[in-house]
Amino acid sequence: MLIDHRTYICRPGTIKQHLALYAEHGYAAQSRHLGKPWLYAMAESGDPNSYVHVWVYENAGDREAKRKAMAADPEWLNFLRLSAEAGYLISQRNTLMTPVDFAPSPKVIAAD
Repeated sequence: MLIDHRTYICRPGTIKQHLALYAEHGYAAQSRHLGKPWLYAMAESGDPNSYVHVWVYENAGDREAKRKAMAADPEWLNFLRLSAEAGYLISQRNTLMTPVDFAPSPKVIAAD
């Protein structure tokens, strides 16, 4: 199992607009290729302009194939264009992780 943990920081005051843009133009395309995220959450404390999403893959090859297909999807490319034009995002940090042996692995939500 490979876990892709992504943290994004939005310009102050724009997180709701950014997430609305994603909900309308990005979520369906991304979920179509990657499956449903294991977690998609806004910060309750700390930086109020940050959010996290976590995707779970079988392995690096599974991640690579799914992300390659998504990168060729016109609907996803349109979202990326709209997001860049809006300019809400300041930064993105991706961390690939694997579960430790002594703790249960997260349950994965199956794609629709």
